[in-house]
Amino acid sequence: MRIPFSKVSCNGNELKYIKEVIDSGWLTTASKARSFEEKVAEYVGAKYACAVNSCTAALHLALEAMGISEGDKVFVPDMTFTASAEVIRYLGGHPVFLDVEYGTCLITPEILENAIVKHPDVKTLVVVHFGGHAAEMYNQQGNGIVDICKRNHIQIIEDAAHAFPSQLGDKYVGNLGDVTCFSFYANKTITTGEGGMLVTNNEEIYKRANTMRLHGINRDVWGRFTTDSASWEYDVIAPGYKYNMPDINAAIGLAQLEKAESMREKRQKVVEFYYDELKDVDLLDLPVSKVPFKHHSWHIFHLVLSPDAPISRNELINKLAKEGIGTSVHYKPLHHMTYYREKYNLIKEDYPTSEQIWQNNFSLPLYPDLQLEECRVVCDSLKQSLGV
Repeated sequence: MRIPFSKVSCNGNELKYIKEVIDSGWLTTASKARSFEEKVAEYVGAKYACAVNSCTAALHLALEAMGISEGDKVFVPDMTFTASAEVIRYLGGHPVFLDVEYGTCLITPEILENAIVKHPDVKTLVVVHFGGHAAEMYNQQGNGIVDICKRNHIQIIEDAAHAFPSQLGDKYVGNLGDVTCFSFYANKTITTGEGGMLVTNNEEIYKRANTMRLHGINRDVWGRFTTDSASWEYDVIAPGYKYNMPDINAAIGLAQLEKAESMREKRQKVVEFYYDELKDVDLLDLPVSKVPFKHHSWHIFHLVLSPDAPISRNELINKLAKEGIGTSVHYKPLHHMTYYREKYNLIKEDYPTSEQIWQNNFSLPLYPDLQLEECRVVCDSLKQSLGV
């Protein structure tokens, strides 16, 4: 039995909507992208959405629209994919890396408050909702990440590449900070193949991102060629980028969006099985959820192997691979990456929790079409490999 780490579920209206795009003769950004934007905004409760070709593009546009420029410093978690930090460098800014909480891999209000004391000149935060678990943006004490940022005049960009559809209380991620950036990459909770979305309640940020995503042109192509006025006329009002989402990708996204919650529920069933089967394995630390399971989008099931285990993390991954079971590692922290380590003289002692997680973390297969009998094979193979 081969059980991949990730597998796309495309058993809805994907082909139907793609055919509609092909039949229309309009393959670039057009009505499907517009519809996808409107439906995502409505889903998360935001006013505006801007479809782009990756979450990285969305993060770049968000930072640019919020005024990040040469020399500006931006808080970002150490335990994340490089895109969360690299976009800061695109604009000449400097990431200030923060350690994370064990169990959730999240920045917490306490971590942020301590960082502000050490770096009072940082006025922007990229908060990553790790694995589908929303960070503590609000709490009953009125001391959540949003509250802290408001008191300290810090603007918030949410990297929600893992977090569609995730909730915090009665709000969806996408309606918490100043700007939220989603990923619809092939292995994400919903996909467009390649793609992302910037959502916000701030009209000025939306207008800037909407202009900058396509060369800084003041009119999108769809608008130019579906108007009764002269279609050729446009102006370049800023040196923008090429970040727009084509309609074929948006068509896939529309079909995926229709079943976003049902796919989340299926992933949750897999997770519940994993928790039940592995809860008594002392050699494994299971992911901690501080939100109700139904508010977690369950993109990643992330474990940490005990140092007392009879085999190393890498040996375990190789052993499972030989048995046909795919795994991954989330993540090699950024203080270990050559560019950031050398550029900012980073040392592992400054990131003790990231370091502890990194040495032994791995992630199990998790996707909607994963069957419970396959989950049992995964758990049995894992326990057998650990000798329990």
